[in-house]
Formats: sequence, structure tokens, C-alpha cells
Amino acid sequence: MSKPIFTIGVFAAIFDDENRILFCHRTDCDLWNLPGGKLEHGEAPWDCVIREVKEETGLDTVVERLSGIYSKPAKDEIVFQYVCRVTGGEMTLNDEADKIKYFALNDIPSNTSPKQIERIKDVLEGPDGVVAKTQSGKSSFELINEGLL
Repeated sequence: MSKPIFTIGVFAAIFDDENRILFCHRTDCDLWNLPGGKLEHGEAPWDCVIREVKEETGLDTVVERLSGIYSKPAKDEIVFQYVCRVTGGEMTLNDEADKIKYFALNDIPSNTSPKQIERIKDVLEGPDGVVAKTQSGKSSFELINEGLL
């Protein structure tokens, strides 16, 4: 089987009743992320985001809408950002997330991926439709390795 040309990522923007956003703290590095991950072979992006949220948080969700499609040409990556709503489940720590927490928008930790913060702003400030844009700059891991995040 040949290697895919692009990596496809999916992430969920999940807000609570107080308009706080849900983040997971990664176990492999000191970084807060929106719940999400990589699309698996044969999987639809909207199904992937529901699966990833369940795996990383223990929460059951439904997709309310696609909010953005982001191209990262330097990484040959496409990211789908969805707005999701919790329908059940219980927050559960796991081997991918050692902390799961809702944050007020002005309290998002400084060790959060700048690209994910940009996507949250797009959800909140952007049009009601879908944002399509290119994201450039260093990855979160590059910023961490350089001591910038």
C-alpha cells in the first residue's frame, strides 16, 4: 500500500454552557490540545472526530457543524475543525490525556498550540459558514523544542 499524500487531522471545538472550551493535556508532552487526531483508513472525518473525542475524553458527542478546513502545506496536512456538542459520557483520563478541562477564552493556557487557538478564534469570530485557510509557521513540537511554547 502506498503512503498517502496528505495526513488528515480532525479536531473538535466543544463549548460548555458558560462558553468555555474543552482542552486535553497531552501525556507525551506539556501541551494542551483540542480533542482530535488523525483520520484512519476508511473513516469519514465526522465519524473520526466523534471517535477521537470519545477516546480522549470519555464524552459522547454529535457534530453540529464543520467550522473550518485548514491546509498546512509544509506538513502535507489537512485539518477539519468541527463544532461538537456533548450528549453523554463522563470525562475520563486515559493514556492520551492526563488532564481534561474547560477553559474560559481568556484563560487558555500558554502551552496551547497557536494553530488551535487560531481555529478557536475562527469559530467564534468567523462567519457562520466554513473557514478555509492556510496555516503556516512552526508546529507545536518545534515551538516546544525551541523553548517558545
